[in-house]
Amino acid sequence: MILLGFLYIFVRPNKNDMRNLDFVALDLETATSDRNSICEIGITVVKDSGIVKSKSWLVRPEGNVYDRFNVYIHKITPDMTKDAPSFPAVWREVESYLASGVVVAHNSSFDMYALRDAFIANKMPFPAFKHFCSYRIAKYAVKGYRSYSLPNICEALNIPFGVHHRAEGDAIACAKVFIECIGRAGVDSLEDLQDKYGFKCGEFTVNSFRPQLARGGGRSTIKPKIAGDPAKIDMGSYFYNKVVCFTGSFQYGSRIKLLQRVADIGGIPVDSVTTAVNILVVGQQDYRKVGDTGMSSKQKKAIELGDKGLDIEIMSEADFLSNL
Repeated sequence: MILLGFLYIFVRPNKNDMRNLDFVALDLETATSDRNSICEIGITVVKDSGIVKSKSWLVRPEGNVYDRFNVYIHKITPDMTKDAPSFPAVWREVESYLASGVVVAHNSSFDMYALRDAFIANKMPFPAFKHFCSYRIAKYAVKGYRSYSLPNICEALNIPFGVHHRAEGDAIACAKVFIECIGRAGVDSLEDLQDKYGFKCGEFTVNSFRPQLARGGGRSTIKPKIAGDPAKIDMGSYFYNKVVCFTGSFQYGSRIKLLQRVADIGGIPVDSVTTAVNILVVGQQDYRKVGDTGMSSKQKKAIELGDKGLDIEIMSEADFLSNL
C-alpha cells in the first residue's frame, strides 16, 4: 500500500441528535508501501460538532526507511523523523483522545488496515471502536462529482483546505467533511446512516478487525481483463466488485501490475471505458499523444459519460493507491 493521510473519526453518537457529535478525526501518513510504516499521525477533536483541538505527531517508522514515491506525496523525509518516537509511544498518547467510540476515516480501506498492520507488527492489542469511511459516505451524500478525494470534496462543499497529505490539515478537513455529510444525510443516528445507505460499519475489537462492508449486491457479470488471486480477495476494499480502468503511465508500477492489484482484491480490471466502468484511474499523460487538453480519449469518454448522469469516478494514481 502507500501512504496518504486519511482520517479517522471517533464519534460517540447520540441516537436522538446528530448535531451533537463528539469525535476525533485522525489522519495517517506512511513512509513506504508497507501499510505499517506510519510516519505521521494527526488528530482533530470535535465536541458538539465543533472543532476544539488539533494536533499531529511525527513517527519514526521501522528502520526510518522511506520510499521515494511516498516522500514525493507528503514531503516527510527521514531527517524529519530520525529522532521521532516510535508508533507504540505515539499511539499511547493518541489513544488517550479516542476512548471507545466510532472511527470515520477518509479512505478507511487504507487507514484502518494501516492501523491493524501497525498493531500486529508492534505486538500491540487492538483498541475497541467502530469505524466509518467518510470517502464513501461523501459519495452517498454528495452526488454528481467525479472525484471524492479530500481536496476535491472540500472544494465541492466550500470547505477551506490546507496542504494535502500532512496529517493535521487532513484531519481538520476530514472532520468538516464528515460533519457536513452527516447533515446532508438527514439521519438521526449512525445506525440510521448505515440503514439509509446500505452498508455495515467496520469495527476493531480486542480480538478482531472487520472492514466497512456494503450490504447485499452480487458479483458483477463483467469479464475482468486479468484473473485475480482468490486468496487475496478483500470485500472491504473500496475497489471490490467495481469495474476499474486505467489511462496513462504510473510512477508506482506498470499498468499491468496495477490491474493485477485490482483483480486480486476482487475488483474487475478492464481495458476500455464503457458505461459499465465505475472508476477511471488517470496517470501521467504523454502530451505528444493527448495534445493541449492533457486528456486521453479514455478520460474524455469518462467525462462524457459523467455528464450524461452515469456514476463514474475519476481518480489520480495517488488517490488510487490510498484506496487500496
